[in-house]
Amino acid sequence: MKDRALAFAGLTQACKLVRQLADTGQAETEPLTTCIDTLFHFDADSVEAVYGSASALRPGLRAMVDQFDGGTARDAMLLKLIASVLHVERSYSGSRGMPEKVKQGLEQIARQREHWGPTHPTVLARLGELYAATISGLRPRIMVQGNPVYLAQPPVVAEIRAILLCALRSAVLWRQLGGSQWDLYLRRPQLLGAARGWLEG
Repeated sequence: MKDRALAFAGLTQACKLVRQLADTGQAETEPLTTCIDTLFHFDADSVEAVYGSASALRPGLRAMVDQFDGGTARDAMLLKLIASVLHVERSYSGSRGMPEKVKQGLEQIARQREHWGPTHPTVLARLGELYAATISGLRPRIMVQGNPVYLAQPPVVAEIRAILLCALRSAVLWRQLGGSQWDLYLRRPQLLGAARGWLEG
């Protein structure tokens, strides 16, 4: 459950960044860097290595605890976005050839990421284009709500799409680790306990 909680925190962190961008036009740099880098860790030795370290997921772990412990910090829009990504993950994983197509696209973008860094506008734009060319065609589509002023700006839209690709990466990892809807209902105490364990570690 510890690894599963970490993967779900990665999903939550990415979705929280999408919410920030949609509402304010900006996203926190360090959590964003962590999320983007996961796309290029193709052969990580462990779940923690996918994210660099567990400490890099502290924003996601905290947001995860806030959403599922029944407190006043719950964000209904964040929960809806997480659910949407999990639905699209099923379509993505069941789509013949799609995962390989995305991986090939990421391998091409990897050189630019190495040259400019993970959060460079060119890298984010390329990732956004990859999302638009692949994941956007799956159903159900992920609908992002926020401030229309920011959602009308192409660089913001590209960055949101790039982060949604990161969210999908963590959703796939979570499913590969045995994660399911049952975790969110019947095993929520164990999932929360594991998240708190990472925060305290």
